[in-house]
Amino acid sequence: MDLTPILNGFSVVLEPANLLYCLVGVLIGMLIGVLPGLGPGATIAILLPITYGIEPVSAIIMLAGIFYGAQYGGTITSVLLRLPGEASSVVTVFDGFALAKQGRAGTALGIAAVGSFVGGTVSIVGLSLVAPIVAGFALDFGPPEYAALGILGVLLISSVGNGNKLKAVVAACVGLLLATVGRDTFTGAERFTFGSLNLAEGLDFIPIAMGLFGLSEILYNLEERHNKVASPAKIGNVWPSRKELGEAKGAIGRGSLIGFVLGVLPGGGATLSSLAAYAFEKRRAKQPERFGRGAVEGVAAPETANNAAATSSFIPLLTLGIPANATMALIFGALLIQGIQPGPQLVTQHPDVFWGVINSMYIGNILLLVMSIPMVGVFVKILRVRAAILAPITVLITLLGAYTVRNQVYDVFLVIGFGLLGYLMKKFGFEPGPLLLAFVLGTMIESSARQALLIFGGDPTGFLTRPISGTIFALVALVAVLPLIRTAWRRKAIRKAPAEEKTS
Repeated sequence: MDLTPILNGFSVVLEPANLLYCLVGVLIGMLIGVLPGLGPGATIAILLPITYGIEPVSAIIMLAGIFYGAQYGGTITSVLLRLPGEASSVVTVFDGFALAKQGRAGTALGIAAVGSFVGGTVSIVGLSLVAPIVAGFALDFGPPEYAALGILGVLLISSVGNGNKLKAVVAACVGLLLATVGRDTFTGAERFTFGSLNLAEGLDFIPIAMGLFGLSEILYNLEERHNKVASPAKIGNVWPSRKELGEAKGAIGRGSLIGFVLGVLPGGGATLSSLAAYAFEKRRAKQPERFGRGAVEGVAAPETANNAAATSSFIPLLTLGIPANATMALIFGALLIQGIQPGPQLVTQHPDVFWGVINSMYIGNILLLVMSIPMVGVFVKILRVRAAILAPITVLITLLGAYTVRNQVYDVFLVIGFGLLGYLMKKFGFEPGPLLLAFVLGTMIESSARQALLIFGGDPTGFLTRPISGTIFALVALVAVLPLIRTAWRRKAIRKAPAEEKTS
């Protein structure tokens, strides 16, 4: 393995400007992780306009730092207030808050910090080893393969994501429809523009992202949250003892592996990884009744897994150009804004971006470990700021950011419109993630599919005759049929159960 690109990546990261952006990203990530409801997706969406004036490597390093920094920030409120700052920190509440009530809040935070560092570092090493191999394999991809891969990505995020599967599919279909708005790149014909010159150029990614993930989150959380701020639990000794580290080391090791594997899968991500790691530890424990009452492993496993997953989710984004989750879709958009196409060519065409971003995670994880414990007191004070004060400031920043991209009031109205749409979607149980992911992938799917049909002379069976695209479409069919098989199996089991009861 040629180590030259990796070493060059470290030289990129160690430039003072990039180190500063890494530090800023991690700090912002920890901060928004502490503030319940905002989340890395909303923050990245709000900050997208800023990336216009920043060098590509620096911009993506900062956004990546926000993403994995938020995973630890959400732990603080989970332990001290029983209020998860992040969806991926929900499981940490069970044992983290129980430890805090026992006067061991410091232990919980210390174990979380160590687990986050180990999980993130293990995942970065895996990312460094696996990503170039995947990218090399993906160099054989052409328009048929990209079309198939895009369809698989949309289907996976719709069927594997959280919540109602049918609603996720509907949201993804809306995203695909929105991707067709504007002039047809092949014929020049206008589609769904309704005579509007603004719509003729298509819908821009930034207003949609800022509305769906920025404004809608603020509106939804203002309604859901009470203005009263609970008193955080007292923090004792933060550094865990040798005995506590011994209890947690197995959970940290297993959480690293679970997080890395599930983070790569589209729709997996940090939340699913933390749930899976916690469930696995509880199932294998000799005394499972300890979980939920202050088990150290109950904090170590999910916190390690969510950081490992946050890192490994960059593999499909950087190597295949397929975002594994909604936040990765936002970073995908940030790369496109910079004129960089994520995918197999990224390693060869932009090695500074590829290895710079990967190697920045080593530095970011060290910064997280060093800063997380001393800054707990600062974050506790931030928790006392009322949502009624923070929300108007955040809305103002969001709308100003949308306006400054193209200096058009039209973009502000788009943000407001999609903000209201995102709010209504959350109210009625529709996740905005599948919509945004489908919108991002929609253009690639359409252009690649039409290019492939030109290659095949209009014969759609050509997709199935090529080995790679044929295999991917087989996976598409499997993912589409699998939920139907599961439903039929469950119905059969339900009908069988009463019959067995009668015979007995």
